[in-house]
Parts: sequence; C-alpha cells; structure tokens
Amino acid sequence: MTITVLLADDHILFRQGLALLVREHRDWQVVGEAGHGEEAVALAQAHQPQIAVLDVEMPGTNGIEAARQIRQVSPGTRVVALSMYGDIHYQERMFEAGASAYVLKNEAIDDLVKAIEAALRGERFISPAVAQHGSMAVQRSVHLDQHALSEREAEVLRRLAEGQRIKEIADGLSISAKTVETYRSRMMLKLGIDNLPGLVKFAIRAGIASPQI
Repeated sequence: MTITVLLADDHILFRQGLALLVREHRDWQVVGEAGHGEEAVALAQAHQPQIAVLDVEMPGTNGIEAARQIRQVSPGTRVVALSMYGDIHYQERMFEAGASAYVLKNEAIDDLVKAIEAALRGERFISPAVAQHGSMAVQRSVHLDQHALSEREAEVLRRLAEGQRIKEIADGLSISAKTVETYRSRMMLKLGIDNLPGLVKFAIRAGIASPQI
C-alpha cells in the first residue's frame, strides 16, 4: 500500500532533502510540498495525505496552527512535527494541536523514519534527544512564543516594556490590577521567563515594544 506524505518547511533545500528521504522508501509517495503553513493546510485538504511532516516554525501560519487546521480539514492525516527547539512547551503545544510525533531537526534522519512509522501505527513518538532537553536550558523561538500570546497579553506586555506600572496599565485598559498581574504571570509561564527584565527584552526582540532611549 502506498503511504502518501505531505512535506512543509520554509527552507527549500531542507525540504528537498526530506523529499529524497521519503522517495527512498518504495511505498512512500510525496503528494505535496509547502513552504508555509497556509499552503500546507490547503495541500492537506486537497490531497488528504496519510502523513504531514511539518516544521514547527514557519512564516505566517506556524506549524502548531497548521497542525490544528490540518487535523480539521483532513482528519485521517497524522502529523509529524519537525523542530529546532526541544523545549517541552513546544512539544505540548504540538501534541495539543493533534501531532503524533515530535522530532528534532538536528538529530539522525532515522528518528524521522521511526516517527512516521510510529504515527502510521497510531502511536506517539518523541525522538530520544528531545527528552534530554527537558532538564536543561534550551533555545526558544521568538516567532513561536509571540504567536502564543493573546492580543490582550501582548498589549499588557507592550505597556510593561514601556515602563508603565501595574495600576497605570489597569487604569488604561479598564481592568483590575489583579487581572494585570494575572496576565503578567501567564506570559511568564508561556514564555519561560521568570522576571520583568526578561519580559522587556522579549518584547523588544519580538517587535512588540521599541527600545527605550
């Protein structure tokens, strides 16, 4: 039986390498290649592939949101996530979106093959190296983290980064100071940041706020 596979990654050379890997398996067939999330969703809807290999970080609609939409328009498609980031926060978000596997890009290609095979069996797969990252500091993606914030959270963050105090933010948004503190705590949890200077630095890197001169 032919296994149909959709590949989505914004780096064309990497995506072409994945395509070559898939074609080495006689019974696997690439039915579509996408460079961003919106295209991946459209191709999944059109081809109903059995497997969709998605880069977690893509321009526009990222892999997390693309996975969620693909599971809606093509329920039979199993999603395999590829990522540069081993942070458990991204793993949880991908699995919540319906992914069956999570594989680090810098690991052996055998992990991807095992992930696809596990997904086809209806099993969850996490490449062994991902588990090792759970107990150590790992790089995070500003792009992915920014999209995890709600509009109100981003607005509170902007005001915090501009130096506004809790009461000033509360008055400006017509909410309670307690609510502002809740937003701040929630953002810290989402972003893996445990102090205000870290939040300010993130806001500047993400373009949510401008550096104070």
